[in-house]
Amino acid sequence: MNRLAQESSPYLRQHAENPVDWWPWSPEAFEEARRRDVPVLLSVGYSTCHWCHVMAHESFEDEATAAQMNAGFVNIKVDREERPDIDAVYMAATQALTGQGGWPMTVFLTPDAEPFYAGTYFPPREGLGMPSFGRVLGSVSGAWTTQRDKMLGNAQALTAHIQEASAPRRGEDPLPDGATGLAVEHLRRVYDADLGGFGGAPKFPSPATLDFLLTQSAGRDMALHTLRRMGAGGIHDQLGGGFHRYSVDAQWLVPHFEKMLYDNAQLARTLLRAFQVSGDGAFADLARTTLGYLEREMLSAEGGFFSAQDADTPTDHGGVEGLTFTWTPAEIREVLGAGGDTDLALRAYGVTEEGNFLDPHRPEYGRRNVLHLPTPVSQLTRDLGPDVPTRLEAARAHLLAARQARTQPGTDDKVLTSWNGLALAAFADAARVLGDTQLLEVARRNADFVRRELRLPDGTLRHTYKDGQARVEGLLEDHVLYALGLVALFQAGGDLAHLHWARELWTVVRRDFWDAEAGVFHSAGGRAETLLTRQAQGFDSAILSDNAAAALLALWVDRYFGDPEALDIARRTVQSFAGDMLAATGGFGGLWQAAAFLEAPHTEVAILGTPAERAPLERAAARHFLPFTALAFTGSGGDLPVLEARPGGGQAYVCVDRACQLPTHDPATLERQLGGLGGG
Repeated sequence: MNRLAQESSPYLRQHAENPVDWWPWSPEAFEEARRRDVPVLLSVGYSTCHWCHVMAHESFEDEATAAQMNAGFVNIKVDREERPDIDAVYMAATQALTGQGGWPMTVFLTPDAEPFYAGTYFPPREGLGMPSFGRVLGSVSGAWTTQRDKMLGNAQALTAHIQEASAPRRGEDPLPDGATGLAVEHLRRVYDADLGGFGGAPKFPSPATLDFLLTQSAGRDMALHTLRRMGAGGIHDQLGGGFHRYSVDAQWLVPHFEKMLYDNAQLARTLLRAFQVSGDGAFADLARTTLGYLEREMLSAEGGFFSAQDADTPTDHGGVEGLTFTWTPAEIREVLGAGGDTDLALRAYGVTEEGNFLDPHRPEYGRRNVLHLPTPVSQLTRDLGPDVPTRLEAARAHLLAARQARTQPGTDDKVLTSWNGLALAAFADAARVLGDTQLLEVARRNADFVRRELRLPDGTLRHTYKDGQARVEGLLEDHVLYALGLVALFQAGGDLAHLHWARELWTVVRRDFWDAEAGVFHSAGGRAETLLTRQAQGFDSAILSDNAAAALLALWVDRYFGDPEALDIARRTVQSFAGDMLAATGGFGGLWQAAAFLEAPHTEVAILGTPAERAPLERAAARHFLPFTALAFTGSGGDLPVLEARPGGGQAYVCVDRACQLPTHDPATLERQLGGLGGG
């Protein structure tokens, strides 16, 4: 066992038995590099990353490679989910040096933590234009000995470059009128009108972009078509619900099989919005099965959501990608037996003898099938009879039960506050939109858990929780994403304590992360560990950027509490990134949502009374897509401006730009009033 055995991160623990003399990220590791006068090898990954496993098996478990690493370097392992701040700094260096990024990320540093060479996956033998990892190690170690001055000069120049690139650029000009329309036009230029999504392979879900498009009548067709194609594809787990991380092809057919909390939480919420916009119950069904997967497989007994599930299925001879999720025709016949339902399942899920997937590292397992829906179930029903949906659902249940009996991929059971905020918002929205009290209870339990285990007495949050320990100074993403989840929980459950907690977190965000001079939020607060540079992120990654989330939170604080400073901060944040937003064809869906929020009229819907009095009015409101409307469904009274001077119970109030329509207790009247808001 090396030092990583003492860490809480499942990813670091995966490497605890490597012959590599790993260190966790720490001042002591860099002090050791100075003492030995050797460079640092920084390896960054995460526990469910397929190519991280491949490189670990090929190189980090190899005695000869480990000996070369130990002799020439101090070796540091970082879980990019546990320390996204470290990952962001050195990913910027990797992209500057190579033009691309990804995980595993391999960066060589001076003992002062300055990067001078970087890459991602390196194979054990040269091929496909890539040097072997051993050759890289030898070259870097040799250059450190014979060309030290050059290495140090490269490190200083690269450090200066990433510091300059990450320095906030104060935006001078606001977005022009109608800018959100320009953003829709830019996205349409890279939109795949046939297959959905944006650009070619690989394809990522991009929920922040889809959420923005759903707020724009001119862009909703792109979002709805993309979601339909994803739902029919192999990126969607047709048996167990939920979505895999991304599709390696343009057809949404063959995924990388890891399943991430952030993807499924965000997509569930996006699907609920698509249901409200379109009225298509298929989107509601997809949202339900996605949340059902999270509740079944990713929810801890304490109420926190785990981070991810692996791409690989463990076997006696190592991991095999997708083995749990893929099928041969013989395996389906073994589960369902001979007969019509087997034939239906093979046809419906596109299962053939040729298959559509092969793990290139484990070809001995043969070609297998990723289940997908090449033909719409509605078409199969027309062709084969009205009982097709019932028969197919029965077959799905049998296949899922058989799949659950297989060896399962590993689960990264650490709890991340930021990603739990996304899950909180999804379950809260689903409870409100679908009228499901069980989903509301899951959301409330999560809020109780985070408040109990991850909130410090001063109101700040920790970033990660594992085995009863909360660790790592909370980042901007933790505070803003969890606060947005609390806003959604208030909108669903009506408990003012949740909204006040969101406002408390805004106070922390404003105090610890806001740079008034630059007009941006920094990803790490002033009390966090000092790294080479402080990031201020506006471009969305797999989740909406933390500056976008902070701007959205500021706007909700203004809507509910009448806070002009918060409104001004939101405007300034969007303005600071306006030039980048207008120049890009994608990647700013979060900030475009904030821009659309700023453009929207000031609308409020208050429904007051007992839960029984509110219920029919809340059901009427749930059918409407009101992304930028302050919803207050609660008992009479309260200290919010939206609740002031609202006597009586069982009444609904619809207000636009601080002018209210006549209150009503009639759901049909409320429906007409909400239809006039234009949200969808």
